[in-house]
Amino acid sequence: MFAASIAATSSSNAQQLSGAGASFPAPLYQRWGAEFHKSNPAVQVNYQSVGSGAGVKNFTQGIVDFGASDAAMTDAEIAKVPQGALMLPVTAGSVVLAYNLPGVTDLKLSRESLAGIFLGKIKKWNDAAIAADNPGAKLPDLPVNAAYRSDGSGTTFVFTQHLAAVSPEFDEQVGADKSVSFPAGIGGKGNEGVTALVKQTPGTIGYVEYGYAKNNGLPMALIENKAGKFVAPTPQSGAAALASVELPENLRAWPVDPAGEGDYPMTSFTWLLLYKNYSDAVKMKALKDFVTYGLTEGQAFADELGYIPLPEAVVAKAKAVLETVK
Repeated sequence: MFAASIAATSSSNAQQLSGAGASFPAPLYQRWGAEFHKSNPAVQVNYQSVGSGAGVKNFTQGIVDFGASDAAMTDAEIAKVPQGALMLPVTAGSVVLAYNLPGVTDLKLSRESLAGIFLGKIKKWNDAAIAADNPGAKLPDLPVNAAYRSDGSGTTFVFTQHLAAVSPEFDEQVGADKSVSFPAGIGGKGNEGVTALVKQTPGTIGYVEYGYAKNNGLPMALIENKAGKFVAPTPQSGAAALASVELPENLRAWPVDPAGEGDYPMTSFTWLLLYKNYSDAVKMKALKDFVTYGLTEGQAFADELGYIPLPEAVVAKAKAVLETVK
């Protein structure tokens, strides 16, 4: 345990650690902060779920002590950070298609159907393409309402990166980024906003992090993977996809279209953003202890909250990078 590593610090020197960024891992980071505080009462961790785009911006401007993004920072973005930047994968999860379709369970979506929905080409749930994916299912004659992220989002990056890889038409018309222009649908802020849109309106489908769909009791579509199998998002199918990833030295990699038969096709690491150099040595020590907690004891909360615990090899690489923070 990290108990008392900082607990002896006097209340007058209590450390406030501020972080902001991705909504994808927010429930887990907030749980880590609460649990870490129990054994380190002199440290208060405040993490704001503002989206990956805003998280990178706040981090770059030095507004927070750490940032978070599901879309790892590019070399160009890193170059803009005066204190230097390091990225640590600290958890992982799947982007799922949560839907509200009364009477329909185990909805299957092929690559073509999924791209067609978010290109605005498929307008009714009983469209021939979706019917072909779901033989025997009683699909309603309801309009398709596609919900997407209105804010700059790493969840959007993971989702569009996959669709752009499997659909040349989607790549040409929409592309892959933290913020894109979808031809149809409705926007919601954060994973929270998209989840609410799906819950509120029958006929709605939206991409969110697995934990948000699970915790709100929303059904999730089975998605066709590279092997041609319709795979449900589960911790096991997500972990299978991650197992194919060999992290490079900069720890920046995604399984964009994993090839295994049991691989869920939209799974990603998510990264904490730390400065290479901190001017406050006490704050730096508190932050490193918090991140170490997340990489070790904190992994035990991943499955409960809908995330995928990191493979040991990834934890080892992340801890090695954390050691270089000064």
